[in-house]
Parts: sequence; structure tokens; C-alpha cells
Amino acid sequence: MSRWCRSLKTVVQNPNSPFSLTSSSSYHTIQAIPRECTGSRIAARDRAQGRIPAVVLSQNLLEKNPQNRSPARKQLLTTERKQIQAILNSVDLPFFYSTTFPLQIRAGSGSSVLLESGKVLPIKVHKNEETGSIFNLVFVWADDGTELKVDVPVVFKGEDNCPGLKKGGRLNRIRTTLKYLCPAEHIPPKIEVDVSNLDIGDKVLMNDVEVHPSLKLLSKNENMPICKITVTNSETPEPAATNSETPEPAAT
Repeated sequence: MSRWCRSLKTVVQNPNSPFSLTSSSSYHTIQAIPRECTGSRIAARDRAQGRIPAVVLSQNLLEKNPQNRSPARKQLLTTERKQIQAILNSVDLPFFYSTTFPLQIRAGSGSSVLLESGKVLPIKVHKNEETGSIFNLVFVWADDGTELKVDVPVVFKGEDNCPGLKKGGRLNRIRTTLKYLCPAEHIPPKIEVDVSNLDIGDKVLMNDVEVHPSLKLLSKNENMPICKITVTNSETPEPAATNSETPEPAAT
């Protein structure tokens, strides 16, 4: 019977630590300008000018149930393609969706007139599948005190020291993200799961993860595993030769 690993120390990267995934947000204040019109022609014109159409809204506007939607601010914007690409070059896409960024909305390109500012969380990047160019972006407001549903990437560490892997086991990565309801100021950019103490058959469950007490795991079953060390299918050794299979010596 597999053991349920309860002694494992599972940690979450501190959002305020000087780690590359989080520190990038302090260097990138996204600059945007309003756009009043929509449509494929207008979007194509913006892209030709080196800009990416974007929208920033309150996350509750995305609720499927209309009763859960409340009046909220929504703005159509365009952002600078070079700046967005620079951010994506420094923050890999899975972590981009769990990293907040300052946003400044100015009256026009190069204008010093600041219309609005705040903090935003990216939730969608639409790309051309063939060229990889960005079609448009979707952000949600992430000002302090706002609660957001966030898919936080799971990162596994300690594989080099894992007893189960040294014995020939395999790390079965069952979940690559965990969804939490997070205050915007406490969104973890990633969750680190330490597997250095796991043996074959050991599991790490969702409720084994230690997070900030303000985070709420959005799962119907917190006992679901995140990962497990499983047995690999070893090669079947060739049967030893029997007397009947032993060739007779050559005649002299």
C-alpha cells in the first residue's frame, strides 16, 4: 500500500522575495492608451503600428452566472508590443498568469497625462498559432484587497535527492497548476513541491501544500494528489539458457 506523505515540507515561493519570477513586475510598468473602437480592421491597424489590443476588467465580469456579475470597470486599451514581448521574455508564460504588474493608462502614445493607474493580472494571451505573434491580451484588475481566482503553476524540486527516483521510480506529475482564491497582494507566482523525501509509492496531496493563510484552495476534493512516485516498467530479463538450448561442441 502506498504511503501518504504527511511529513513533507511543501513551500510556496514568497511573492516579496527577490526571485526572477516576481521581481520582473517591479521593473515592468505596463504602458497603455485607451481605444474607443473595436473590430478586426482597427485591431489590424493597431498591430501594424506596433501595438497590441488589450482589455482590462474586473474578474467578476467573467462569471458565467449573470447574478454573480456586479457593475465593474472595463476598459479597452492598446499596449506596446515591444514591452509586452520583453516581459514575456523574462517571465515564462505559465508564471505570467500568476504575476501582477503595475499598469498606467495615458492619454496617448508618449503622453505624460496619466488617466488611470492600478495593478493588473494577465489571464489570457491570444497568439497566432503559426507565427506566434500576439493578437490581443486580457487583464483583470488586481489592486490590493481584490480577491482573484488564480491558477498557480506547480514546480517540482529535489528530484536529484529523491529516494524513490534513485531506486528507479518515476515522478508522475499529476497537477501542473492549483487554483486558489487569492487576495491580489498575496498571489504566489508559483508553488514549489519538494520531492526530495519521497519514496516509491509516496504522494503529495493538495492539502499538503503550505500557503499563505489568506489563500483558499478551489477544489472539491483537497485529498487529490499533486504528484506520486510510481514504479517504472523494468525490462524483462532474458531467460537463462537450458541444457537443451546449449549448442553441442563442434566436431574435431
